[in-house]
This record gives sequence, structure tokens and C-alpha cells, in this order.
Amino acid sequence: MRRIRELMAEPLAAQARLDEIMRVIAANMVAEVCSLYVLRADGVLELYATEGLNPGSVHLAQLRLGEGLVGTIAVTARLLNLQEAQKHPAFAFLPETGEEIYNSFLGVPVLRAGRTLGVLVVQNRAKRTYRDEEAEALETVAMVVAEMIAAGGLEGLSRPGVSLDLKRPHSFTGAGLSEGIGLGHVVLHEPRVVVTNLFNEDAASEVERLGRALETLRESIEDMLQRRDIAVDGEHRAVLEAYRMFAHDRGWVRRLEEAVRNGLTAEAAVEKVQSDMRARMMHLTDPYIRERLHDFDDLANRLLRQLMGGGEDVLDGVGDAIVVARSMGAAELLDYRREQLRGLVLEEGAATSHVVIVARALGLPVVAQVKGAVSMAENRDAIIVDGDDGTVHLRPPAELESLYGDKVRFRAKRQERYRELRDRPSVTKDGTPIHLMMNAGLLVDLPQLAEAGAQGIGLFRTELQFLVASTMPRMRDQERLYAAVLDAASEAPVTFRTLDVGGDKVVPYLGGFSEENPALGYRALRLALDRPGLMRTQLRALLKAAAGRELRVMFPMVTDMGEMRQARDLLSREIAHLTKFGHAMPTSVKIGAMIEVPALLYQLDELMRLVDFVSVGSNDLFQFFNAVDRGNSRVASRFDDLSPPFLLALKSIADAGARNGVGVTLCGEMAGRPLAAMALIGLGFRSISMAPPAIGPVKAMLLELDATDLSRRMEAWMADPERPLSLRQRLVDFAEANGIPH
Repeated sequence: MRRIRELMAEPLAAQARLDEIMRVIAANMVAEVCSLYVLRADGVLELYATEGLNPGSVHLAQLRLGEGLVGTIAVTARLLNLQEAQKHPAFAFLPETGEEIYNSFLGVPVLRAGRTLGVLVVQNRAKRTYRDEEAEALETVAMVVAEMIAAGGLEGLSRPGVSLDLKRPHSFTGAGLSEGIGLGHVVLHEPRVVVTNLFNEDAASEVERLGRALETLRESIEDMLQRRDIAVDGEHRAVLEAYRMFAHDRGWVRRLEEAVRNGLTAEAAVEKVQSDMRARMMHLTDPYIRERLHDFDDLANRLLRQLMGGGEDVLDGVGDAIVVARSMGAAELLDYRREQLRGLVLEEGAATSHVVIVARALGLPVVAQVKGAVSMAENRDAIIVDGDDGTVHLRPPAELESLYGDKVRFRAKRQERYRELRDRPSVTKDGTPIHLMMNAGLLVDLPQLAEAGAQGIGLFRTELQFLVASTMPRMRDQERLYAAVLDAASEAPVTFRTLDVGGDKVVPYLGGFSEENPALGYRALRLALDRPGLMRTQLRALLKAAAGRELRVMFPMVTDMGEMRQARDLLSREIAHLTKFGHAMPTSVKIGAMIEVPALLYQLDELMRLVDFVSVGSNDLFQFFNAVDRGNSRVASRFDDLSPPFLLALKSIADAGARNGVGVTLCGEMAGRPLAAMALIGLGFRSISMAPPAIGPVKAMLLELDATDLSRRMEAWMADPERPLSLRQRLVDFAEANGIPH
């Protein structure tokens, strides 16, 4: 290892350095042959260097993935240790190499971040089985070679036009969850810690450093298990117990220590063992075992950060960042600088995941359910995200980039047409006025009120201020934000939803609590009513910010009338308090409730008597109505929000509003899809609120729509005993027959 370290530092040409490394490995392992095969972008393993085989075969000898012993190792990411290589059923003879005289064979995959970049082989004439420590040593050297390949150290050694697999273009098909096209460069949300110091000077001190880091890691897991705010039982407890078991796993620790004793630093040893584990993970089909290996992977990342501290600023120098992540929360996305973001790629996620909702509000294209994106991508790789058709192109060829450039220009022209509709009244062909409102939650959203031609803010998510803050926002800070929103809206109405946290929107400084089913747990109004100080502070800030103007306050996740009365009482007390001390007050206060819980469908008339308006939160209402976890990609797309049962539930709300003279708005994600928005108008909704980019397409739809005709047809469709499971196709047929863009 010392000699290889010296070679890496010497001013040698790439091929000369590689040839010398082969000679050093062969000499130290008493092998007559040492060869390196590198995986090319076309799926071919090319002989890049050898000591012992015919030197004329370098860059000429080739094997396809799965062909021969080398191809088998590349596909399986597992070593082969054979006494008589030619008797193995996968053996393939390459006459140009002259390897027919060699019997024993040891080959290991060259891995980086779980990806196979090549194969390193040693051979001898004598029939022998290589010892475990020899195999471990060869794997360690293979890691060094992997870093050479990743750093571009072998580029240009083969014939012109040949590129390595690490730079190979790759396309994924996922689910497009937010329209738009983003061209930019990869920013890994949880970037791999880049290990630059590979070789240790003192193995004993490195083993000791590794031991200290492992002990700190174990203590942090014990702290999590001992926390009083973590429930004693539940799936989360089993996960933490598994982490504790893995952190003490002697096999894992032994492999780490062996890698250090073979010459690696502690962090390089962790990366090597982690890469081996990732490679095995890719070839497993059992979901339980894969999940357990993911736990090992996460544990290794924690240990790397323990050894090396924080990573680089991943956005540094990237002005067109496309974030690639397995999954992430809404607050984590908001940690990024908006002006540098161009898109989001998720390995998990669904249309109603909060991170997707926030990304859509920011106007970012999103593609989710893109399996393998994180392991295939490297920071700063070129990438294209197509949220229209759900594709992602990693390291795209120049001609594909050119085609997408044309597509972006076409979209810009289409957006220009939508802007031309901005000042046209939102009235259907038969004269039905429709209020098109926008959803918001950040100051950065507010300029889009005028740009999109929205008639007001139908939903302002006040919790985003809490999610992005490291400490509780003071009342003065809340008041300043709300006043700025009202100023920006001018005369347009703004509906503020009170704090909606809990579930998947975790605010650490409010105190942690773990639940078996957080979506159905301690969240939104339930939490706020139990913490009246928190609710009253926010209500007071809203009242003061709206002095001299109308204030519209909406309470989330109301379940019964008792909760609604409690919330009204808290608001009345704050009005009385501010009036008593002479504070300027709003000209009027309108009180609303969000209909998200199916129980309210059976209390609609009673609810309407307690409120001035209601808003339908179709995201949560749909997930509770169908018992579908909105963040679970396996079931989120299993049910259709254009199914007759759900549409009947929505119609009952619109009818109750009309019956009681109470305004009804729908502010869920379905309002932003032209076809679904058309259905809502057909059900009787006359106010819908959506992400700003959706207003143009929805307005283009409604300007061509005869709402009376559609309402009559939908009533007949839903009453039809032979109706289909979804009305989607009937709505599509209606739109196409009437020239309605959808």
C-alpha cells in the first residue's frame, strides 16, 4: 500500500502509473498475472492494464457483461476464488491474452458507491486457493483503483470515442408529479462523503480512531432509545433496536478493522465495506433484507460523518441545481436557495407528499419513484428532469440536450399564451364565473399572485414559517410575515390557515413525539387546541397584522363541532384582549374550517352554521376517504380522485355550501389539474385554489367549458348504476369532443 501511495503521487502518465500498479500488486501477492478490466459505457469490459498477460492485448481484449469469469464478477459484484479457472462453467477463453497456461484465479469487483466500475484479477499457474487475507488485500487495492477511475484518471487511455461507464448516459422512467422541464446539474441531497485520504500512516492509531467513532455512534443510538418522547413500543422502536444491533455487529466491525490493517484510513475502510454492501444490495430481491441492508448503509453514512465531520456546500458553484434524493421533507427542500434550484428527483414520493406540494408551489418540475437515481448519480453530473412525461436523463448526450432545449422554448411560448389570458375574466362559455385562487406559504410565492393572474390567496400555509425556522418564530416575526402577505395581496382576499404541523411536518422545537400512524395522530388543530398559548400567539399576530383590513382565518383538520367552537372561542378572546388595550382591529374577521376528515361529511349543515366559509383539503380528505397513505408510492396511485364515490362526497360539500349560503373553495392538488378542475366545476365548485403555475392551464380550460352542460352530464354519469370505477375517461372524451384543453 505504501508503494501504491507513492505511485499515486509520482508524475507519471496514466497508463504508466496503471502498469506499475499492476506490477506492484503482482509482486506483493506473489502472482504471475495481475490485470485490470474497466467497464465502458457500452457495457464492455476492456483490458486496460496487465502484468503477465500478452501486453499487446491491452485495450484490445474485451468481454461483455456476464461473459466469462470477469463478466460474471462485474454482474454479481462478488469475488471469484478458483483453483482451476478453466473448469468453471462461466470461463471464456481469450486467445490474444495468452492466459491458457494459468490455473488459479482470484477476481474482485472494482466498486464505488455500490457501482461496478471494473474487475481486478490475479492469476497463477499453480493450482491454489487464495487466502482470505489475500482476497481482502486485493479488494482494498480495487478501492484505490475505483477512485482513480472516478477521478477521471483513466480517461483517454482507450481508443478515441470510448467512454467509461461512470460517465455513461442513463435514462429513468418515474412518475411526473410537477410539470415542467429542468436542465441542470445534480446536487445529491445526502451527498456521499468524499474520502480523499485513503492510506494510513499508522494502522494502530487508525483502528483506535475507528473505535472511538463507533463508540460515539453507539452512544447516539442509545440516546435515541432512551429519550422519553419516544414511545416504548412500535415500528420505530424496532428500527432503532436494529440500528443498535448493527452498530455492535462483530462481523461488520471486523471487516472495518481488517481494511484498516490492510493500509486504509478509518474513513476509507468504512467506504470500502459500505461499497461492498451496496453492491450486494443491488442484486437482492427480498424487500425485508434490502431494507435491513439500507439500515447498514445509513449506519455507514453516519459513521463516515462521525469520522470526517460535515461535507462540502453542495450548492457552491452550482447555479442550476437539480436535487436528487431518496426522500426528503418539505423543510429540507426549503433549506436550499430557491434561485439556484431547477428541479427535484425522488426515489420515493407521491403527488400529495408535502415536499412535492412545496416544489410545485416553487414552480419546480418533479419526477418521483426513480429507483436507483441516487446511486447512479454523482454531484455535478448533467441531468434533465421532465416532469411532463416523468423521465429523468442523467448525463444526457448532446443531441438529447438540444432536443430538450427546443422543448423548453416551446413551453416558454405556451406560457406566453397563458400570460395573454391573465387579464381575461375567469368565466366559462355559458357565463359561469369561477374564482381562481393560488396556494402560497412563503414570501417568495407572492410575486406570482400578479404574474399568474390569481384572484387572491385561497390558502396561505402559515406552518412553512415554522418548518424553516430553527426556533419558534416570535409573535413579532409572525405579524411581520402576515402583514407583508396582506400588503402584497393589496385588495385581493387572503385566507390564512392556522398552524398545521404534526404528522409528516415535524417541528423539533415543539417537542418530539412518536406515533404509530402520525397522519391520523396528534397534529393540526388537535395539537393547537392542547397548546392554547401557541394558538393564541398566532391568532394575535394575525389580528394585529390585519388591522384596517379583512382577516380570513381557517382552522385545519376539524373533526367535530366541539373543536370548532373551541377554536372560535380562542379567537374571540384574542379579539376582546386587543380591543381592550386599544389595538387597531381588522374591519371584519371571517372564520373558516378545512374539510379534510370524512366525519365532517355527516355534520355539514351544523358546520356551516358556525363558519363564514369552508375549504376542502382534497389531499387529506382523499387519503382518509380511501385509507390511502399519500406518501406511499405503492398505494397512492391505486385509487383515482375522479372516482364516483369521492366525487359524490365533494358534491355533497358544494351542495351544502349553496344550501347554507356559505362560500366553498377547494384548495387541494386536484384543483391544479385541468381535467380534475373541470370535474370540480361540474360538481358545483365556483372557487378553486392551486399552485400558481397551474392557473394558466386551468383558465385556458374553463374559458372553453360549458359548465351547465358538464354539470348535467356528470349528474347522469354518477347516477348510472353501470358507471365505471373512474369518470376520468368520460371527462377526457367530453373535453376532446368540445375542444377543451385538458
